[in-house]
Amino acid sequence: MNPIETLGLALGAGFSSGLNLYATIATLGLLQRFGVLHLPPKLQVLSHPWVLGIALALYLLEFFADKIPYLDTVWDAIHTFIRPPAAALLAYAAAGGAAPEWRWGAALMAGGIALTAHGTKASARAAVNASPEPLSNWALSFGEDVLAVWLTWMATAHPLATTIIVAALVALSAFFLYHLFRFARRAFQRLLAP
Repeated sequence: MNPIETLGLALGAGFSSGLNLYATIATLGLLQRFGVLHLPPKLQVLSHPWVLGIALALYLLEFFADKIPYLDTVWDAIHTFIRPPAAALLAYAAAGGAAPEWRWGAALMAGGIALTAHGTKASARAAVNASPEPLSNWALSFGEDVLAVWLTWMATAHPLATTIIVAALVALSAFFLYHLFRFARRAFQRLLAP
């Protein structure tokens, strides 16, 4: 893989892992398995039947857990410690042919991007859980799944475009998180005011 392809894969898989790690791994594995793309040698293990089976089973578990209000918040809290490190590991493996400093740089960048995507997802879900109707929770969940699969595919098919898209998504996430935290702070101040 050339540096642009590696960067696109690291950023795209990093962001999509922050949304849904298991969909990202399953998508990469299936694309490799069916010959749609050729992953770097260190990532080709994702197409092994055992890895694919586990990723698909965990994806199904997450698919249903994401539809249940408050269970999705607990699931996201647990995955705060899973998604960013896994995204970093994917990027480190994707940059397998690069010098060690570039591999570590890719890992740190992908982990940070995954943490940003995950933080935005978890915050949005916590805000949506406050609404009494379940449809917004389901719509967000479906949207996250579609975005994770699409962005993973984009990272393999159009790495330069993916780099631009991820930069825009990170900026949008930062904007959203800023306003969400301001809203939460004002709500707590009103709640605690005499």
